[in-house]
Amino acid sequence: MGHISLYDAKTHLSGLVERAAAGEEFVIAKNGVPMAKLVPLAKVTEPRKPARALGIIRIAPDFDEPDAQIEALFAGGEPDDGQDDRPVDAADR
Repeated sequence: MGHISLYDAKTHLSGLVERAAAGEEFVIAKNGVPMAKLVPLAKVTEPRKPARALGIIRIAPDFDEPDAQIEALFAGGEPDDGQDDRPVDAADR
């Protein structure tokens, strides 16, 4: 278990969280006095269950899978809707 100063924890929080998620534990100290502990959370192993909000009684098995169209939008691209958006040339008709 590593010890880290509060200043360093604030400066490197993102990296420390990644390391903690991978299994490391850290004690955060202020002026040399231990104040807090950063530890990984337990992994959720059971599937999500709907809370019947809005009448939803089932969640599709692929609900949490990445969506290529949404990822394209975040990356600044255009989603692929399966349509061919090229202009139609008179020779193609």
